[in-house]
Amino acid sequence: MRLEVDASDASRAIFHASLTMPARAGAFTVVYPKWIPGNHRPSGPIANLTGLRFEAAGKRLTWQRDPIDMYAFHVNVPSGVTAITALFDTLVSSDSAGATGAAASTQVLDLNWNQVVLYPEGASSDMVRVAASVKLPEGWKFGTALPIARQAGATVEFSPVSLTVLVDSPLIAGNHYRRILLTKPGSRPEHVIDMVGESEASLQISTDDERAYQNLVAEAAALFGATHYRNYDFLLTLSDQVGHHGVEHHESSDNSVSERTLLETPMRLLEAGLLPHEFAHSWNGKYRRPAGLATRNYQDPMTGELLWVYEGLTDYLGNVLTARSGLWSDEQYREYLALIAASMDHTIGRAWRPLEDTAKSVQILRLMGPEWQSWRRGLDYYSEGDLIWLEVDTKIRQLTQNKKSLDDFCRAFHGGQSGPPTVIPYTFDDLIAALKQVAPFDWASLLRERVSSTAARAPLAGIQQGGWQLVYTEKPNKFVEASEKISNSVNVEYSLGFWLKKDGDLGDVVPGSPAYEVGMGPGMKLVAVNGRRWTREVLHDAIRSAQNSQQPIELLIENKQFFKSYSISYHEGEKYPHLERNQGQLDFLSEIVKAKTAGDGTSTAQ
Repeated sequence: MRLEVDASDASRAIFHASLTMPARAGAFTVVYPKWIPGNHRPSGPIANLTGLRFEAAGKRLTWQRDPIDMYAFHVNVPSGVTAITALFDTLVSSDSAGATGAAASTQVLDLNWNQVVLYPEGASSDMVRVAASVKLPEGWKFGTALPIARQAGATVEFSPVSLTVLVDSPLIAGNHYRRILLTKPGSRPEHVIDMVGESEASLQISTDDERAYQNLVAEAAALFGATHYRNYDFLLTLSDQVGHHGVEHHESSDNSVSERTLLETPMRLLEAGLLPHEFAHSWNGKYRRPAGLATRNYQDPMTGELLWVYEGLTDYLGNVLTARSGLWSDEQYREYLALIAASMDHTIGRAWRPLEDTAKSVQILRLMGPEWQSWRRGLDYYSEGDLIWLEVDTKIRQLTQNKKSLDDFCRAFHGGQSGPPTVIPYTFDDLIAALKQVAPFDWASLLRERVSSTAARAPLAGIQQGGWQLVYTEKPNKFVEASEKISNSVNVEYSLGFWLKKDGDLGDVVPGSPAYEVGMGPGMKLVAVNGRRWTREVLHDAIRSAQNSQQPIELLIENKQFFKSYSISYHEGEKYPHLERNQGQLDFLSEIVKAKTAGDGTSTAQ
């Protein structure tokens, strides 16, 4: 197939595409990608496809959409015709390209090729070859993992690749662009950060951060022992005009964050784990992939029962790599671990919904907002998966007297022979067999218990086996503090039992908490605290004051134009999660986040 995309109208939020493909005479069906890798659900933005027409030999062809499958188009191909051309426009969103497939502002664009292609029904994406080109706004520069055939002015032609590789290789472009080489010049595979932003200032990365990302590449190589890509591009968009996301790909990752993320400490702290997470996916998720997610094309349904491995293990490894590379300090890693442990421990929905069901339900849960998330549950296979794999890591260390760890599992399961992208599917049984090779144990029973059963409390054994314990003190958690500062939100989830958006709307209320027990719920709006108009400081002061008083905290709440005062009898002060050292136990957590290289790719192992 030959695909030509004109993205020069990006500032008007529209792309123009022309796609020519081989066809056979008679009834011929083409499809638009539906099940999008990385989204794990039928998220192909078909509603953004507009102006569709088919042509052959200079004549317009008739077509009909399938009455059941909205992603299929039936075309009548005349006798003697061997190729047809589809011409269409793609409506570009200012939302996250991770969800819509494309996003743009006046300064940046993010193109995911699944939004601008059609292909013959039933074809394997590995077997369909595509020669793609893109026309960019004049003067813009770009980053992508696709191999470039030639470039003339604003038009870039790429070497022919399979449809699989094309869809797996997004492109970002912008008026402000910077390229940072993370590996030594001439070394292979090459690793780079391609950055586009709304301003030149947004691209100013510090020397310390640049060095940390160089360390990230070295630490990942030490962890996995092999690479499964020709080169790797970290694609990074810095903008407040398009939505934010992180999406994994085999030879790149597509990441979008706020414009000043590299410039402001709270933003940097909150986003430090994004690139390490998506980078780890190149091994865990792209190279080794659950069999239910390794489909032959983009119409075959995916099944996500092993997302607690695909995403949960990646969440764990990504956070460990964030600390090992120096993007987080050891203390910051523990603060983040404490926060996700507390969050899962206050997710009351664990009592009725097992973790595995959150993975199977990704199609519906990803579409839901924060309201009642603690009771409904959300994409908990990320954070709770993190806790489970910490437990596995610390258990291996206990069983082997700290001679082996999850690092050994990663090298055996995700390592192998370096080379170009390939996919090796696995099942639950394959996973268990690999763990047993590292440390003999009944891993199947442990993991089935963690993912298939219901329990009131989160799985905190990994923290405890690691030599630490979850505690709550009045000292703010560093990640809660940073989040409140950036978003003007308020998190009193571990004391009163709710968190507030910047306008005072209750984002969620934890069932069983003091706020829940007096009748408060998500969607209500906080107006005043103890008779005074609410602010973040007023609310925090009221919680602290109530600790030394028998007086309840009075909250004036608006609920759909009606006002009511709620009295919360709470006197335990502010509570924020932290990890506290268990003296007398081995400190495995510190061992886990210890750098394995000297920052130049050489091992620090003795």
